[in-house]
Amino acid sequence: MHPLASAITADEFKQGILVCGSANGVCITANKHRGIRAAIAWEPELASLARQHNDANILCVPARFVSEEAAREIAEKFLSTEFEGGRHQTRVNKIDC
Repeated sequence: MHPLASAITADEFKQGILVCGSANGVCITANKHRGIRAAIAWEPELASLARQHNDANILCVPARFVSEEAAREIAEKFLSTEFEGGRHQTRVNKIDC
């Protein structure tokens, strides 16, 4: 998780995906990096909302709770959804301390 978060903050990648059992540990750890907005998603709609409303740049998938097929659908949704900006930008601007 640290190498991925570091690569995103260094502009080597725009987004990334982390997978672990519950996704909680990788999500918490990734979010310690300034500029990272990691979100857990176990359904495509949650991945889409994380991108649209929070400009999430790391998707965390809980492998114990989703099938491989579902994980692919979630990842595709995350990678194909754009940030809406607008009213959500104000909130995103407040995330970094």
